[in-house]
Amino acid sequence: MRGTLASRICKLAGIRLRSLSTSHVHRCLSSQPSAVLERSIGQPTSYTHPFLMKQDEVTPSLSKLDYESRRSSLMSSVAAANVVSENNTAKAHVVILFGEPITYMTEDIPYPFHQNTNFRYLTGFLEPDSCLIMETFPGDTSCEYKSTLLVRDRDSSKELWHGPRAGVEGALQHTGVDYTKSIEDFPNLLSKFLSEDYTVWYDFQKKTNMQLHLKHMTPFLNKAFDKKINICPISDFIHRQRHIKTENEVYLMGKAGLITAEAFKRVIPISFANINESSIHAMLDCECRLGGAQMLAYPPVVAGGNRANTLHYIVNDQRIKDGELVLVDAGAEYHGYVADITRTWPINGRFSKAQRLVYDAVLRVQEACVLLCRVGATLQQIYVVMISMLAQELVENDVLIDKVEKEDLPMVGRKFCPHHVGHWLGMDVHDTDGIAKSTTLAPGMVVTIEPGIYIRSDDVTVREEFRGIAIRIEDDVLVTSSGPVVLTDACPKNGDDIENLITSR
Repeated sequence: MRGTLASRICKLAGIRLRSLSTSHVHRCLSSQPSAVLERSIGQPTSYTHPFLMKQDEVTPSLSKLDYESRRSSLMSSVAAANVVSENNTAKAHVVILFGEPITYMTEDIPYPFHQNTNFRYLTGFLEPDSCLIMETFPGDTSCEYKSTLLVRDRDSSKELWHGPRAGVEGALQHTGVDYTKSIEDFPNLLSKFLSEDYTVWYDFQKKTNMQLHLKHMTPFLNKAFDKKINICPISDFIHRQRHIKTENEVYLMGKAGLITAEAFKRVIPISFANINESSIHAMLDCECRLGGAQMLAYPPVVAGGNRANTLHYIVNDQRIKDGELVLVDAGAEYHGYVADITRTWPINGRFSKAQRLVYDAVLRVQEACVLLCRVGATLQQIYVVMISMLAQELVENDVLIDKVEKEDLPMVGRKFCPHHVGHWLGMDVHDTDGIAKSTTLAPGMVVTIEPGIYIRSDDVTVREEFRGIAIRIEDDVLVTSSGPVVLTDACPKNGDDIENLITSR
């Protein structure tokens, strides 16, 4: 099924896996022990999860070669970068990235761990308090480099309480990096780069692991600034790579979208008048996990009635009254890749006349904007179309009390839809935030399309029957060379289909 789904979508998109040079393939394979790691570590492996992973995979559907390709592409990009600084003598580059730490909600009670997505993208390593160092060699113009992953040591006492660790040997065998060392060796490795030979690539303004940053990077950076060593942020380079999805990434995103869509299809029919928002939240979480997701990608919005006019309402603790709509914005995370769906439905199974009028207006705009997700367009251009169409729908359907002049239509559109038409999607729900919405769409990009109309209950510029209505419809769209592909199209959104789904319970 994996190959079928990915190949079908990627054939449309013209996406192919990034090719590797023979030297990259050789260095990746020759540096690794050939035997399968036959013990548990801090993440799924082909030994513990043979039903999920192949022998050469670091994470489900992504192999050692996939991760090596990502690292090689990044190092080629930084080597080609034109760094403008006082120091023009740097002849080599070093990239430093931290994994996330464990954080605690109270004494000894941790929050669920979630790896930093840039770190995961380059390593596939899912244990906390880790570090990736990638360095080129002074005077070498071939872009060859070595990668070193620093990890926590094995500790039988801590593993008794908190589960297995990979350790230095396990991390080397599993990940495909060139070398692994203990995280305790980090200071010794770091001192080497206090040299004008190196440009240091590190996100010192976006600190991933505050403890490791304060303990090791702060003194290093102080010395580096004194020596006028080039210090450059790296996240924008990583985001430019993450922005275009490979075939395997499309498969994972399609899977996340399908899991989320099926969860919505199961939850919509079993909602009823006076149900608590928290129950819908819990059912969606359960259905996504039963479908294979590891977690919800973000705190879901489950907003009944006028509460849906609060765009990021996540309290989810009130009852939804008979006759009200419920707006639900939720998505599954499937092995590092996320979905993002919004659907709005009548809690009692039938739209009122006013609700259905606004719903159909939003749906027309949403479907039109999806069709605009083509190569060469931009999200900003689609946003302008969305605002214009929403305003026209409000005017033509006689929702507003006063007449609106043509020149005021954009202002009206922005008033009743104060957010953008969508955002980038990938490993994060608001993915690759360094990529502007004016960026030209290209095959392999994934965006959300999510127009909405939000009418507060106290808005006296709107006819009374429409007050308190808030509707958003959102899908995930893959840009391909032959047009948009909706990754979440298994989730119903036609008004009649929504009603039939509810009344069929």
